[in-house]
Amino acid sequence: MTVEATPPATSSTEPKFYYPPQALVENSNIMAYAREKGFDNVDDLYVWTIEHAEQFWSEMATRYLDWFQPWDQVLDASEAPFYKWFTGGKTNIVHNAVDRHANGANRDKVAIIFESEQGETTNYTYAELAREVNRFANVLKAQGVQQGDRVTIYLSRVPQLLFAMLAVTKIGAMHSVVYGGFSTDALHSRIMDAQSKVLITGDGGWMNNKIVELKKITDEAVERSEGVVETVIVFKRTDHDVPMKAGRDLWWHELEAQPGMDEPCATEQMDAEDPLFMLYTSGTTGSPKGLVHTCGGYQVQVAATLSFVFDIKPDDIYWCAADPGWITGHSYIVYGPLILGATEVIYEGAPSYPSPARWWSIVEKYKVSILYTAPTAIRGLMRYGEEHPTKHDLSSLRLLGSVGEPINPEAWRWYHRVIGHGNCPIMDTWWQTETGAFMITPNPTTPLKPGSGTKPFLGIECDVLNEEGLPASESDDGLLVIKKPWPSMLRTIYGDPKRYVQQYWTRLPGFYTAGDAARKDADGYYWVIGRIDDVIKVSGYRLGTAEVESALVSHPAVAEAAAIGLPHEVKGNAIHTYVILRQGYEGSDALADELRKHVGKELGPIARPETVSFVPGLPKTRSGKIMRRVLKARALGLPEGDLSTLEA
Repeated sequence: MTVEATPPATSSTEPKFYYPPQALVENSNIMAYAREKGFDNVDDLYVWTIEHAEQFWSEMATRYLDWFQPWDQVLDASEAPFYKWFTGGKTNIVHNAVDRHANGANRDKVAIIFESEQGETTNYTYAELAREVNRFANVLKAQGVQQGDRVTIYLSRVPQLLFAMLAVTKIGAMHSVVYGGFSTDALHSRIMDAQSKVLITGDGGWMNNKIVELKKITDEAVERSEGVVETVIVFKRTDHDVPMKAGRDLWWHELEAQPGMDEPCATEQMDAEDPLFMLYTSGTTGSPKGLVHTCGGYQVQVAATLSFVFDIKPDDIYWCAADPGWITGHSYIVYGPLILGATEVIYEGAPSYPSPARWWSIVEKYKVSILYTAPTAIRGLMRYGEEHPTKHDLSSLRLLGSVGEPINPEAWRWYHRVIGHGNCPIMDTWWQTETGAFMITPNPTTPLKPGSGTKPFLGIECDVLNEEGLPASESDDGLLVIKKPWPSMLRTIYGDPKRYVQQYWTRLPGFYTAGDAARKDADGYYWVIGRIDDVIKVSGYRLGTAEVESALVSHPAVAEAAAIGLPHEVKGNAIHTYVILRQGYEGSDALADELRKHVGKELGPIARPETVSFVPGLPKTRSGKIMRRVLKARALGLPEGDLSTLEA
């Protein structure tokens, strides 16, 4: 049955589990696969996939993908931790995401529904998508791009970003997508690390009805690249005047208009272990990491997870409200949905422009059935109250999703009740840029607990260990590890294999250490607390920043919160918090004291913050994650590390 009403966080009547609708369970893709394997439930199927992991992943590779040449070996662990998957196999993700649909039954099916920030709609069928990708692939080849080259892409959230990524991949080059809002420094550092000779950008992009000066930032970054970038291809989006440097800068539309660009462009046959793309993440050092994913295993796991978790059906309208500049956009906007032949929505602009009802109007307009977004966006829209979503018909929704960071239970309940009307299970997915695809996640058959990512995906074996490498108790948090290799795993850090080994495989030898702290409860459900650096030890007790923040957000005055630990001569560390208030509330000493007591009541006296500071904003990455290390560094007067992903 479905839980129709959602009690408040402190209510003793809240159910232990929120159960999915039985019809959803029975008709789900994952349940169909379980029955094929002779199981009547997914838990038993999971056990089988762990015991027969290579067989399972081999079945996924043939279930969802075409191969030019079959593989010789599913998993090669001979050079661990540099694992290889589907060795000897020949493939190209563009064949599976574009070509076969354009040449088959999905030819006239809409692949992309694009809505501009101004409200204009443009649809692209799979046949039209194939033509766009083919044409731009010819443009790239004409500019000398070859297999193995790195191409940097710096665009706003427009279909041409997808076309560019797919065109690069079609000809066997590697794309390095830089989010179209990053600073000059961030773009420059990524150009230099990748040594990209060709860069694709736009004259600008639209956000909150203002032009994002992509070309200006590009010019500044390229001028500092010491001649590394030889060609800049510029897509005309905003049509405002931008300088074009002769011999270097070329207009996208003019290149496509040249003779021969509509001629067929072959899709390169790539080895399963050939590099597919590189994507940068920031860290505590000043050097971002270029994580490398490969052609074979990545697409296998992305396709399988999207099918089994979000239950994609032929008539679904799927909307992942992320950006292709992040791994979520790579896996679950660009590649996963297209491999499955889905119809997806891409929205160009800000979620609250021209009003906080914008997202809900999109859901209603296109009858979106699956919505996948970040807790930051959910909390941000919560601040405006329920009046905006309730004005729109959201009855088309059947599944919701969350990604990017642990979702606090208060936001989970609001999302479930207000947006999903109590009928839409929330797929709270835990994974990383490094993992490439979902690792811990519910599926449509999973009973849910607000704030828990539930259990590992099929074929994925995780655990929570203490510093000695032993299983942590149910009452203690520990290090979240992945115990066995998985197909979509990163293969290395570009140009720095030693850093790859040191970063991910040495803390607990034999295990991939994710960098996150977590707990595993008596039901085997995982609760990701946050980055290991985001765990505060107070008087000998370990407290996750996410727990403290969740307690603060459960107070009706609080929209968002961040918690950090600072040295304390008695406690070892003390909790200091930063709070953004909801509309209608003002900060005061009395409210600060009330919030301190509220956290103490929710989590116990040991968790009561030392301070509560009211702030207008928090330092976040462009994908919405709070950068707590920046708050801590500022409070202590220390260097802030790599800020290339910091929101402006």
